Amino acid sequence: MSQIMGQPVTEVVDDDIAAPLLGIDQLGKRFGGFVALDTVDLSVPTGQRLGLIGPNGSGKSTLVNCISGTLQNETGSVRFNGQRVDGMPPHQRARLGLARSFQLPRPFRSMTVAENIRVPLLYTVGARHGVHLTQSELEDRCLEVLSLVALQDKARKSPLDLTQVEMRKLELARAMAAEPKLLIADESMAGLSHSEVEDIVALLIRLNQRGITIIMIEHIMRAVMAFSQRLVVLVSGRKVADGAPEDVIKDKDVVGAYLGT
Repeated sequence: MSQIMGQPVTEVVDDDIAAPLLGIDQLGKRFGGFVALDTVDLSVPTGQRLGLIGPNGSGKSTLVNCISGTLQNETGSVRFNGQRVDGMPPHQRARLGLARSFQLPRPFRSMTVAENIRVPLLYTVGARHGVHLTQSELEDRCLEVLSLVALQDKARKSPLDLTQVEMRKLELARAMAAEPKLLIADESMAGLSHSEVEDIVALLIRLNQRGITIIMIEHIMRAVMAFSQRLVVLVSGRKVADGAPEDVIKDKDVVGAYLGT
């Protein structure tokens, strides 16, 4: 049975008792003379729900891109599940169990919703385990994944027929189809209504309860606070706060730089 269909696991919230799934050490990235990331350290234990916030231009997207392999860091290191992944291309990191969604959903518009799920099943899960999934197995897996995001009834539809919140759910489903150990949800709630935001938060928490470690990057603070067990703040490429959400949002540097004085 696939990981995404596994039983709920005990949530892990204490860094001291959990081996890190993701370890970032002194990470640095420049674009010409601009320092996008400046010696960032971050350790994420298995099972945690981590919120990552910061003002525009703080380095959040650069950090995510360095973790996922879209960008290569120039200094420091990224370790995932005990393995250093610096220099590794994105598809290889995905096969190790590192998946991400994007701020703007990027479905294959010429494919159906179900066919969009088949792609990561074939080229990530199948390649990881060295198995060839039959047509019947593919159909079953697609419906399993789509049922997690309540899109099973849209399986034969085109992505163009989906609402905005359904597109967000499809984007998360495409990431989940890769059966990740770590999911990075990058601004999955932008432009959604209050009730739709609540739906996505609830979905992410359910996925976490199935054993997926999740990093959520988001500007909607009510969603961040409802989701996060731990909160990290980036400002100008540096980590300025890291801890319990209720403590972090009271930090004077965070208030001044991000939440407003």
